Amino acid sequence: MPQARAAIAIPVEPTDPVEPTDPSGPTAPTGPAPTSANEMCAVDLNGNGDAADEGETASCTATASGGWQCPIRAVACTVTGPATYACPLGSQFACEVPAGGGAPTCSPDACIDTGANPVVTDPVVDDPGVPNDGQVDAEGNCLDHIEIFSGRALRCRPPGLLDTFENCCKDKGKIVKDGMGSSLTSLSTKIAVAKGVLTGMKAAYTAFKAGATASQAATAGLHGIIGIDPTSLAISLAISFIIDVLLQGCDQQDMETGMLRGSGMCHEIGSYCTSKILGICIQKAKGHCCFNTKLGRIIQEQGRPQLKSFNAIGWGTPKKPMCRGFTPEEFQALDFSKMDLSEYYLDIEARAQSDIQIDMKDRVDAYMQTIGKN
Repeated sequence: MPQARAAIAIPVEPTDPVEPTDPSGPTAPTGPAPTSANEMCAVDLNGNGDAADEGETASCTATASGGWQCPIRAVACTVTGPATYACPLGSQFACEVPAGGGAPTCSPDACIDTGANPVVTDPVVDDPGVPNDGQVDAEGNCLDHIEIFSGRALRCRPPGLLDTFENCCKDKGKIVKDGMGSSLTSLSTKIAVAKGVLTGMKAAYTAFKAGATASQAATAGLHGIIGIDPTSLAISLAISFIIDVLLQGCDQQDMETGMLRGSGMCHEIGSYCTSKILGICIQKAKGHCCFNTKLGRIIQEQGRPQLKSFNAIGWGTPKKPMCRGFTPEEFQALDFSKMDLSEYYLDIEARAQSDIQIDMKDRVDAYMQTIGKN
């Protein structure tokens, strides 16, 4: 059965059929030029409750009468007499001649003046992650509150109006390698890799917005990322990725999320509406928790269900992800024998899984002893 279509654009006010001058004649009027070019319309064509998918939003076209018409479901008017037309969608919809001349058309959907009704976009959540601001001992060991495998709340935008219907969430391959490897000795670094990506993407986006070419911006971004560890970055893929996403109209956080997501370091929580006009959703986003390693993401995904402290909160909501790390006590309570780490084993050197688990346990125990938690 055909899928129902539900319009969520504001209906056009009923009017009587109009009698435009025959547009094929030499004196077809064009009318006064419209005073605003900021007219758009949005229609829920697939019946999913928003107008954020491709083909569901459009710029309105100027009419000879000085108004605007939504082109999304516009149809040609029928001739009912000499220079007289009627809208086949119903007599309540006016037939309008395009401003440049041509056959009259009518539309069931109204246009929205974005000058008087601006697009409302949620501010991008700037989550820098857990700050390393606690007290440390002479050897640099943390003496304060510790979070293990903590992450950052990030979002990227699937195809929609504000990213010119480009997929800013598209995975482009593994660019950032797991900087932790098989070692857990760097737990105290928390989210250094993710912060390195943040620095690099910010530099690239700032340079691009300031007038740099995409290639120049990519170079600026690489300087920020490489600072974390040159061996952890697939440089050629990073250059291609940055150039592609900048040219697609993706913003800084789209870039951060895309790079970490494609590298297997993000847990997707779900979609939410990030931009609306008159209450109509025209742009969605996908909320994530992104970690500094793939191992961190895997242990978070498989460890949280084991802990009662996460039962009520889970991952938060797509709009407000809850990306906190494990406390030392929670981490010690995890049963690694119940975790499937096969995805991680594929990324590290070929060793027996039992050897890796023993190595992990030894390193965790040693780490806990250094902070006096064991």
